[in-house]
Amino acid sequence: MIVVDTSVWVSALRSPRSPEAPVLSALLDADEVALPVPVRLELLAGVSIRDHDKLRRTLSALPLAVPADETWKTVERWIARAVRAGQRFGLGDLVIGALASDLGALVWSLDADFRRLQKLKLVELYEPR
Repeated sequence: MIVVDTSVWVSALRSPRSPEAPVLSALLDADEVALPVPVRLELLAGVSIRDHDKLRRTLSALPLAVPADETWKTVERWIARAVRAGQRFGLGDLVIGALASDLGALVWSLDADFRRLQKLKLVELYEPR
């Protein structure tokens, strides 16, 4: 399973010719994508009114990763670990990473913060070939 971050979705949706678009399409066809609720909300908040309903219907076909009590505990532990390492992360990235951890999934992101999370051994990244 792969948790796909907003950055990948935006790249693929903006340009079908982006390097991410065919890879994301193949992952979707293979039912390998989980959608974290923060990513769903970011995508819906950023799309035009014209495309909103279509995107909402498309995203509703994906398994939704929703934070549970344990997810928030993981986020809190990760914050403490990051602070000890002199690192800071946005809440959205931490929640997406923790949801991936809950699922035993990889994270696919174009956001460099996820590379820093990986260096702290908090997430494992998906690297398309």
